[in-house]
Amino acid sequence: MKTLYIMRHAHKDIPLKNEDDYDIKLSKEGIDEAKTIGQKLNQLDVKLDLITASPSERTRQTAEIISEILKYNKAIMYNGTIYNAFVNELVEMLSYTYDTADSLLLVGHNPALTALGITLGVYKEKIKPAEILKVEFDTNSWLDIGKENARFIWIEKPY
Repeated sequence: MKTLYIMRHAHKDIPLKNEDDYDIKLSKEGIDEAKTIGQKLNQLDVKLDLITASPSERTRQTAEIISEILKYNKAIMYNGTIYNAFVNELVEMLSYTYDTADSLLLVGHNPALTALGITLGVYKEKIKPAEILKVEFDTNSWLDIGKENARFIWIEKPY
């Protein structure tokens, strides 16, 4: 069994003049949202083998907040593919995950995350900031994940 948590970064701040999208930080609301989701995951006793995130500032902040609350004591893997990814790139990236990791948190951006939920056949709504989906796959290898073995478990929202 493989478990994937698909999380969109929390709300971003209003960009400064000439600030690149990549560098936009979380807003105060976004920081609070990430903390709330982290606490909900902690209450659900979520244990992660791997956290991978887009290297943009807001996804870094979101992943770090979650990591701290869940007492995740490993390095967060930042993967540039996640930023501006197409859904096929996310699926391919996930398929290359080491099978020693049974649970993975993916922190990224829309529209790719919503497209991933749709492609896996588990969630057809737009994933909003700081929302997180839990998806289980009836397989022992990330190479074999797909719509045919994916099952929606829950969605957690920060509000």
